[in-house]
Amino acid sequence: MKQDRLKNIQDIMHDYPKYVDSKVVFEEIPDCVTLAVTISNCPFRCKGCHSDYLRKNVGDNLTNEAIDDLLSKNKGVNCFLFLGDGLNIDSLCDRAFYIKNKYPSIKTAVYSGYDYIISEYKEVFDYVKTGKWIESKGPLHVKTTNQRLFKIVDGIQEDITYKFWQRI
Repeated sequence: MKQDRLKNIQDIMHDYPKYVDSKVVFEEIPDCVTLAVTISNCPFRCKGCHSDYLRKNVGDNLTNEAIDDLLSKNKGVNCFLFLGDGLNIDSLCDRAFYIKNKYPSIKTAVYSGYDYIISEYKEVFDYVKTGKWIESKGPLHVKTTNQRLFKIVDGIQEDITYKFWQRI
């Protein structure tokens, strides 16, 4: 009982991102076998959103232990993708930092709704997708998209969105 209360207090203090589900994917980050983890509490209200339930505070806390569990169940992935920013950028960055330190062979990525790369993201993510979903512009594999995927090396960003267009 005391242990449960302590865990609840720790969860509140950390304000962990919440995740709803995860799956291994092959197209979201070029040349990577990616564990995509869906983050809730989306602050964006994109018209035509296919996952508007992610606007709500749903799912489980994405603690370091949860990350360890997800990665142990998905051996062979070489990238951990946060599908969304959630409400607490610092906590999201803390999770990415944890992955980079404990699992140095695993890349980190985030699909962000912001139109720019948040400066903290350049320190902990290897890939950042920017841009809200605009239905008329289309997804990353369409050349008219407003969204961009950047590869980040030593804080320098390179737009690699063109890699999605080569697959068509």
